[in-house]
Amino acid sequence: MTRAVGAYGERLAVRHLQRRGLEVLATNWRCPAGEIDIVAVDGRCLVVVEVKTRRSADFGLPVEQVPWRKLARLRRLAAMWLALNPGPYDDIRVDIVGVLRPRSGPGIVDHLVGVL
Repeated sequence: MTRAVGAYGERLAVRHLQRRGLEVLATNWRCPAGEIDIVAVDGRCLVVVEVKTRRSADFGLPVEQVPWRKLARLRRLAAMWLALNPGPYDDIRVDIVGVLRPRSGPGIVDHLVGVL
């Protein structure tokens, strides 16, 4: 996958989350332990989002390409983000946004809420 396809998927994911009422706080947040694609807030819930973009579903849907250990790492990264950016959050949630970018036509967004 090229960087352009990944960047396209992240832009589409941000728009999708904003349309659903989430406030996006950061994109591509990095620390020595890893990266969070999108950090957002849904009410009083901090949401960390992994974005997977693929050109086809030949090997499964994009949301199916996120291993459990990646989700567990995202949970740890969320704690690190919170240590640097405390807020009035009641909960932490991990979501996956899959973007299927076919060669023609619009991208297709699949949003799994609260996978961890």
